[in-house]
Amino acid sequence: MTSPASRFRNGWIFSPAVDVAVFAGPLVAAAAVVFAFARAGRLHDDVPPWLFAVLVVGCDVAHVWSTLFRTYLDPEERARHPQRLAAVPLACFVGGVVLYSLDDSGVVFWRVLAYVAAFHFVRQQFGWMAYAARRAGETSKLDRRLDALAVYNATVFPLLWWHAHLPRAFDWFVRGDFVAGTPEWAATAGHVAHWAINGAWLGRQAWLFAAGRGVNLTKLLVLSTTWAAWYGGIVLLDSDVAFTATNVLAHGVPYFALVHKWGRARWDGARGAVAAAFRPAAWPLFYAPLFAIAFVEEHAWDRLVWHEQGSLFVGPAAALPASALAVVVALLATPQATHYVLDAFLWRTGSGNPLLAERLGFRRPSSP
Repeated sequence: MTSPASRFRNGWIFSPAVDVAVFAGPLVAAAAVVFAFARAGRLHDDVPPWLFAVLVVGCDVAHVWSTLFRTYLDPEERARHPQRLAAVPLACFVGGVVLYSLDDSGVVFWRVLAYVAAFHFVRQQFGWMAYAARRAGETSKLDRRLDALAVYNATVFPLLWWHAHLPRAFDWFVRGDFVAGTPEWAATAGHVAHWAINGAWLGRQAWLFAAGRGVNLTKLLVLSTTWAAWYGGIVLLDSDVAFTATNVLAHGVPYFALVHKWGRARWDGARGAVAAAFRPAAWPLFYAPLFAIAFVEEHAWDRLVWHEQGSLFVGPAAALPASALAVVVALLATPQATHYVLDAFLWRTGSGNPLLAERLGFRRPSSP
């Protein structure tokens, strides 16, 4: 007789409590924001300064800067990939200047950056599913393919819907960054396929449970929260507040947790300022510098480019000519673009990152 325990697999990426906190917690927080704003009749207002400070500065931009711990502040990484760490930000800056200079409005630059960002967000969710499968020791090719199909379905379909219903009350970066013209019938057909794929993945989980093969609860958690954030924030709700809350929190919070888990193992027993940020109960030392750098960056963005958050970012606003904007915008976007590119390499548990799997707890440390 199959025991109840055999019907589930241990795929927890961090731990049961932390996984629930970092994957479901952002969704609960986003839902609370949406409910509060809807109840106040402000769901369709612009994101207010205080919420901008929490979501954009404190989560979105700060999580980008947390990549520093995994790269430029780690002597192992600097020694292993010096050319990559030097070339990527330089290429991002030069490419940004060229793209922004192609037209007076900079729309080509913002369009390229938006699609790269969307790809990055989609791939991160796939990465969580892959981590959960690896943590549980899964080897089934069928499940690997179904997992990939399901997570891309949960993320790419909302993007298809978005493209077919432009303009929306929200944008990825700026108005017009996504290309309009996708016919509505494509979204309608995609909707049918979307629910069919959801049904196929859930059906497979039901079969695994009934057969005593084990359902990976972490994959279920990741996929369900991904679907709720993307479908709810893009398809169901046409609100800048809702999209910002779901998009930013679901992406940034788990990333903070991943960097911190890696750092705890990487700097265990070491001394120094970086090691101190990863000591137990030292979250303020880890997070405070990231928030400070993010605030400085967003202050520069607002005073030099956007001119929208004067109550949050004090000081004179500069009206820059187009030639100067090309350089300033490309420079300010370089940390973000660098984060997108480097993340394609940093978290792969292969020969390029020989100790990553051990530090994330996916395998036991090698014997000395």
